[in-house]
Amino acid sequence: MTPSPILCFFFFFFFFLILNSVTSAASLGQWNILQQSIGISAMHMQLLNNDRVVIFDRTDFGISNLSLPDGICRNDYNDFALQHDCTAHSAEYDVTTNSVRPLMVQTDTWCSSGAVNPDGFLIQTGGFNDGERAVRIFKPCTICDWQEIPNGLNQGRWYPTNHILPDGRVIVIGGQQNNYEFYPKSSTSTTDTVFNSTFLEQTSNLYPFVHLNVDGNLFISAYNQAILFNYSTNSVVKTFPTIPDYQPRTYPFTGSSVLLPLRNLQQSSVQAEVLICGGASWDSYQQSTSGNFTEALNTCGRIRITDPNPTWTMETMPFARVMGDMTILPNGDVLIINGAARGLAGWDSGRDPVFYPVLYQPENQIGSRFQVLNPSTIPRMYHSTAILLRDGRVLVGGSNPHQYYNFTDVLYPTELSLEAFSPAYLDSEFSGLRPTIITPGSYSNISYGQQMVLQFSVWSTPVNESMIGVTMVAPSFTTHSFSMSQRLLVLDASNVTALTNSSYSMAVTIPNSAFLAPPGYYLLFVVHQDIPSQGIWVQLQ
Repeated sequence: MTPSPILCFFFFFFFFLILNSVTSAASLGQWNILQQSIGISAMHMQLLNNDRVVIFDRTDFGISNLSLPDGICRNDYNDFALQHDCTAHSAEYDVTTNSVRPLMVQTDTWCSSGAVNPDGFLIQTGGFNDGERAVRIFKPCTICDWQEIPNGLNQGRWYPTNHILPDGRVIVIGGQQNNYEFYPKSSTSTTDTVFNSTFLEQTSNLYPFVHLNVDGNLFISAYNQAILFNYSTNSVVKTFPTIPDYQPRTYPFTGSSVLLPLRNLQQSSVQAEVLICGGASWDSYQQSTSGNFTEALNTCGRIRITDPNPTWTMETMPFARVMGDMTILPNGDVLIINGAARGLAGWDSGRDPVFYPVLYQPENQIGSRFQVLNPSTIPRMYHSTAILLRDGRVLVGGSNPHQYYNFTDVLYPTELSLEAFSPAYLDSEFSGLRPTIITPGSYSNISYGQQMVLQFSVWSTPVNESMIGVTMVAPSFTTHSFSMSQRLLVLDASNVTALTNSSYSMAVTIPNSAFLAPPGYYLLFVVHQDIPSQGIWVQLQ
């Protein structure tokens, strides 16, 4: 029997609806479990230039679920939990092979900080107990492990913030100290001492938000206050207005902060904006001690810190969120992920996990910048992390909202899994638009002010030359909802020329100042119609 035209119409109509819903779901990103358990909880994460991620939690949780190699054990008579421990509390995750290698860390890394130096070494600082003054160095190589300097810092630092500086040093700020210091040390330099900070004393010294401004000064924010700070002269250059709602944003009222993408880098005056999202109200701590977990903040504050008279613009997020992570994607969008809808940071102080990531599109008009994405199924509460990978995915791990490795009989068990969130630009429907970088090759050296020819291919034709761009991303050290030294630069690119039916060349100019881009390793991407290529590693010298 021949189907009637009406039945055919309804069949194709409902088929279109189903297809459209699948496409829409895919375009909102996809989640994939990479490892059900890496044996430790990812409290701290850093991507290195060998496409391996250094991960660690703390050493005094007791026995982890990841064993050290035979014959290797940690003996620490200062440890509060286990003085003889043959399990790992740090691991190296190989992105390419999706495998985990246990690492040996001796001193306690609980709530520490880090930055990558110009040579690509992770400089990791502070912690708890015998780790407060430790400096730990991790070099990217096949068999490398932690090297530790027990008294590498002048003062003990617990909950500090690090940032790489234009001269290649690392500044270490706060950490239960109202001062800052530098690493590495020099026997002839005055930077071997600590420098007091009135701002930290009057606000908070626990994981302040720190961003390098385009003039070489540091934007530092604690609670709801912010300053522009000259670390060379130990002086405040500018005091910014208080965030209009007067609510706190830094630990333990933990929001997150990013320096938005830097553009027009060849102009005489480069603009810089900071975005701070989420957090918890002033009374959330007192309320939580009584078992009342107040709603997190649902606002973002955005401020152009290079303006002569800067002001905050407030925006409302789709969800209230505390302990969220903010990761800049290669196309300049900001992913807001992880966290809770009520409570604050601290042991058992968060409630109602926020499973839905949100995309913030900074170039859109205000009122149309947020997009809700596909949810995860895993609560990522206190001590969760998220970092960008070279292929454009975001690696997500961690969550240990209570002390020790508790997997049962708790509201939110300790989470040992790793998963990846693939933004919409990785969907197969965009494969024809996705560029591939031909030259330069990965690990090329680039220099300040250099003009280079970049070649790439795109299979869909013709290429929209007005929608081709190049970005350069500094991978971050991420912990406690803040990505230290995170930075994206939109490079000046011009003269897109077709070489063949699918390959092109263009001229790209590297920033001419270390104030804009401190020396070191970056991920370089070609972005076509908002779809980024896979990144290549370049070293800026």
